[in-house]
Amino acid sequence: MDAISRRSCLKALAALVGALAIPSIQAKDNATAVVIQAETKELDQIASLVQQFLTQFRVPSLSIAIARQGEFVYRNAFGLIDKENHRDASTESLYRIASISKPITSVAVFSLIEQGKINLHDHVFGPDGVLGNDYGTNLPDWVRIITVYHLLTHTAGGWSNNKNDPMFQRSGHLNQHEFIAWILASPSQKLENEPGTNYAYSNFGYCILGRIIEKVSGLTYSDYVKQNVLAKCGISDMRIAGDKLADRSPSEAVYYDDSGHSPYNMDFRRMDSHGGWLASPTDLVEFAMRVTGLKAGEQILKEETVKTMMTPSTVNAGYACGWCVNNRPNWWHDGSLPGTSSILVRTASGLCWSAISNARNEGISPALDQLIWKIVRYVPAWQS
Repeated sequence: MDAISRRSCLKALAALVGALAIPSIQAKDNATAVVIQAETKELDQIASLVQQFLTQFRVPSLSIAIARQGEFVYRNAFGLIDKENHRDASTESLYRIASISKPITSVAVFSLIEQGKINLHDHVFGPDGVLGNDYGTNLPDWVRIITVYHLLTHTAGGWSNNKNDPMFQRSGHLNQHEFIAWILASPSQKLENEPGTNYAYSNFGYCILGRIIEKVSGLTYSDYVKQNVLAKCGISDMRIAGDKLADRSPSEAVYYDDSGHSPYNMDFRRMDSHGGWLASPTDLVEFAMRVTGLKAGEQILKEETVKTMMTPSTVNAGYACGWCVNNRPNWWHDGSLPGTSSILVRTASGLCWSAISNARNEGISPALDQLIWKIVRYVPAWQS
């Protein structure tokens, strides 16, 4: 910010917000939308909040999209997606979304359930399982009783997201089939609990769900999701991220991380169904609105399917099938990887938002969630 005062920066941000923010759209009466714009002071407050966040957490860029009752009310992007080349962020910029990939995978699974191609309580492995003996015939007893539902709810009994997370084990260049077989056969990765009795957040479980989608559909995971989920939401830009800086898409952010972890030392091909997608916040809000019924007449899953998907398991009242939930009900998921922090929320009042940054520094994930809650409270018209 060399030679530019903080006050001047805030004024510039406020002007940018005023130029790019989309006016609030209230309920439609006789097919005519009543438009209520956020006031200038509200836009100034939003710009100030965002600038404080960028400074406090050393975030190069932040992109935000907010909708109310199926209509976008605010979209804006701040900062730089590429510091070295001074590239400004835009609302079309793509970011790695990390674990927000899990709701996408869950919706893909439930679309197959609606088609009658699998059942929620089908076994996954073994002669009667969806994947059969694809990953070996000498599997432990607990592995044989894992169901699709156990994977969706993180209740398979192990493979948790801790320091020994299977998805981040060094395993050379094994393809996904070889990798899953290797983990299932590894004594250090045996299940710690009987499936269905314990919650353990599992990236590996969602990796397996991706293979179920491929087995049942006959398509690659990404192709199935693009054709049967994203296309129905009107989304065409989302894709699986590349591993290296040179692999990034033309409109994709560059990632920065102060924690000592490299954003470019991960296998996103392997992470596809648990953390591999690129998206903009606009894409994610559009997805969530089409899934959860905020787009009248354009819901891509049946209401009873969504109800099942959003019902928590008996062992964790805060997590359903790929979505965090509470009893209000609010539905959401966040994402965190080196260089990436993301949030997607759908509230009981009909608000829906997403925000993504190209940095992950200490304390940023809860602060990002709190930031957007503060922003929406600054505009009373969005609450009514």
